[in-house]
Amino acid sequence: MVVDDENLVREGLRRILGTFEGVDPVAGCSGAAAADQALLHRPDVVLLDLRMPDRDGLTVLADLRALPAPPAVALLTTFDAEEHLSAALRGGAAGFLLKDTPPAQLEYAIKELARGNSVLAPRLARTVVRHYAGAGARGPGAVPPLPDSPAPELTARERDVLALLADGHSNAAIGRRLFIGTTTVKDHVSALLVKLGVSNRVQAAVHAHRLGLVPADPLAGDSAGR
Repeated sequence: MVVDDENLVREGLRRILGTFEGVDPVAGCSGAAAADQALLHRPDVVLLDLRMPDRDGLTVLADLRALPAPPAVALLTTFDAEEHLSAALRGGAAGFLLKDTPPAQLEYAIKELARGNSVLAPRLARTVVRHYAGAGARGPGAVPPLPDSPAPELTARERDVLALLADGHSNAAIGRRLFIGTTTVKDHVSALLVKLGVSNRVQAAVHAHRLGLVPADPLAGDSAGR
């Protein structure tokens, strides 16, 4: 489901989503109608514009998260909206996508969200992690407190994967950078989540920075994508 106050944007996104295999864009609506439409159509994923005049994205996010069995919500934003990122993550957003995300990356993100994973545009990754790591966030999607035990022991390969994950790269992009298969990357990510005691990639990235497990300037690379 697409939530945006501009009809042209809504319909354009729905047309793009309709070209993705296995993706059914069930509805498009304004922010004011989002909760009712979500109850009616029960989407797995909602793409929500962060800045809307009739009802701002953070308020709509709260409306959607209050629903029974709420959908995964990804905020559509621009690079200059970093002041809202921490609040949206605390509010339970499953991720952030830039409005200029290429279709192939958008398809990947939608399918990851539907699987219960989090997504984060690489250009926003460092900003999100910086805000979230220092916010002491609580509530939906909050990062669990650091354990009293020493930092988990990670293999060299796990550290490589974690550094790229913390920079917002997808599994496919990590695989390309490290010359390993996507399935192997998924195995490493699953192991990292267990070792760090977290449930998603954003939480893993935050913990990695808190524990000093990745450099302040993670490995540079290509954008997340398929």
